[in-house]
Amino acid sequence: MTFFRLFKILTVFRAYQLNELLPKHRSSKWLRTLLFCMFWVRAKAKHQKIGERLQLALQDLGPVWVKIGQMISTRRDILPKHIADALAKLQDQVNPFDGKIAKQLIESALEQPIDYYFADFDEKPIASASIAQVHTAVLKHSQAEVVIKVLRPNILQVIQADIGLMYWVAKQFTKRIESGEKLRAVEIVHDYEMTLLKELDLQKEAYNTVRLRDNFINSDTLYIPYVYQDLCRKNVMVEERIKGIPIADIDQLKQNNVDMKLLAERGVQAFFTQVFRDNFFHADMHPGNIFVDITEPQNPRYIGIDCAIVGILSADDQRYLAENFLAFFNRDYRKIAETYIASGWVPATTDVIALEMAMRNVCEPAFAKPLSEISFSQILLQLFQVARQFDMDIQPQLTLLEKTLFYIEGLGRQLYPELDLWQTAKPFLEKWYRDKYSAKKILQQAWESLPEWRIMLPQLPEKLNDYERISKQMNVQLQQIKQEFQRSKKRERNLYTVIALFCALCIIILIVH
Repeated sequence: MTFFRLFKILTVFRAYQLNELLPKHRSSKWLRTLLFCMFWVRAKAKHQKIGERLQLALQDLGPVWVKIGQMISTRRDILPKHIADALAKLQDQVNPFDGKIAKQLIESALEQPIDYYFADFDEKPIASASIAQVHTAVLKHSQAEVVIKVLRPNILQVIQADIGLMYWVAKQFTKRIESGEKLRAVEIVHDYEMTLLKELDLQKEAYNTVRLRDNFINSDTLYIPYVYQDLCRKNVMVEERIKGIPIADIDQLKQNNVDMKLLAERGVQAFFTQVFRDNFFHADMHPGNIFVDITEPQNPRYIGIDCAIVGILSADDQRYLAENFLAFFNRDYRKIAETYIASGWVPATTDVIALEMAMRNVCEPAFAKPLSEISFSQILLQLFQVARQFDMDIQPQLTLLEKTLFYIEGLGRQLYPELDLWQTAKPFLEKWYRDKYSAKKILQQAWESLPEWRIMLPQLPEKLNDYERISKQMNVQLQQIKQEFQRSKKRERNLYTVIALFCALCIIILIVH
């Protein structure tokens, strides 16, 4: 099965002439030769650009590869722009599976006939994607309109087979391609595997949805649908059916006299609120997952769905990210460089002056434009690209955040082209940073830690004695190592002396003879 799947992938690779993507290096010669030998495969889309051919190839390979392509499109720090733009156009829309099978899966998961819980169930799905499809229904006990998301049958086995091949390709890439290790292809595949597996657990998605909803309850900014948790299983999820206009339908929003400026600003506010106030953010906010509630057109509110992928930052990453953003707003490039080093995003041995100069060279040209025309997500992306030149480790949580910011800023500028991200974001960040790290807050945290210190203080003398004992042991071991090193050097000198004497003896013997 794996062999035939690999053969299919190579056939599609050859048909769309994707050998152009291979590095011109002897390490990829074996693959070029193999593709050249597949002369019977007819070429497709010959007049299309390479990015468009890659997009078509992934669509041919099926829904899992479409999903992977969508994820890769967000890695603009490692992809050329034309490739990333083409992959971003991939549509996660596939033919639906039989509604009767969906009904059977739901009944099996809930262990009851469909009419036990639902007064009505539409076998025709309203949406069908690579991982799951969605059906409408009406709850029997309350007559509430709901949607039921159900995973595709056998989707786990399909994903595992293709991910296994991706691991193999990534390992070959790492071994055979020059600088392959630097790109950490295996780590990238692992991150995508983890992301896909999250989408296969609808109970986890239900939990994420409930948490996001709780964070924005009674909010004018963002609405998250209600989840019927008692009807959720690993492969089935039931939630409130929402009514709204798709965010991408700009014409309909304008026809309904929606305040586009306010809507764009609220998108930015929702993003920064999730990242900094809640430290729990919806990380898949592409246009297909966002609608607009226009009950009050002059007070519009976002509706977010599909909360399978979420991001969480460590306290350190959260602080460093805020410092990084504020330093960027203030054009303090030394602070940006110091933040990248202090956070561990780049090695501690990085030359801070060189990093500062590289970041200045990226950012300063952008500031020649009006603030409303500067793409914050693009500059953040360029900073990541610069940091990669200084051996920045891939940070999955920052990749999710950068992708989300890219979506939010792009949507905001479509809604209101004059959107000033600086004016919207900077006051929020400054207030958050003041509140979080003010002297009052630090004293409060110290006061809250007093009970822990009361427990630890009596143990302090014992801990200090342990530290002193371990320190002495380490000093003894260090002295032993030093003495052994000195003896080794002495033996080495003695050996050189013996060799010199032996050579001298040989010369004397030769002279005598």
